[in-house]
Amino acid sequence: MRVLIVDDEVEFLQLMEKRLSRRGMAVSTAPDGQSALALLEAAQASDEEMFRVVVMDVRMPGMDGLETLRRMKQKAPALPVILLTGHACMGVAVQGMDLGAYDYMLKPVGISELIIKMEEAVGSAG
Repeated sequence: MRVLIVDDEVEFLQLMEKRLSRRGMAVSTAPDGQSALALLEAAQASDEEMFRVVVMDVRMPGMDGLETLRRMKQKAPALPVILLTGHACMGVAVQGMDLGAYDYMLKPVGISELIIKMEEAVGSAG
């Protein structure tokens, strides 16, 4: 499974890349929304396998997760996106779901829970 992880916390990106790679996933990381959109466009433009799922933090400097989600859905409407946040805010969760997020999880998220959610998201996308 090819996964894109988007988060401004470098340590979190490194940890997720290491843990998911160990489980046989191809992991790309982006420290912000602009980088994530560039990776998505590059994957679409090349013969590379497209990302199967995106896991993205909501709160990031510059372009936040909701704006990044909005733009991703314009480029790849069927791509499932799971939003992560360290801040329990139902308004953001509802807004994310309205914009087309597959689901919403609170940080810190357990790796097993996240993998199950990612597999569900990929399964729902067909």
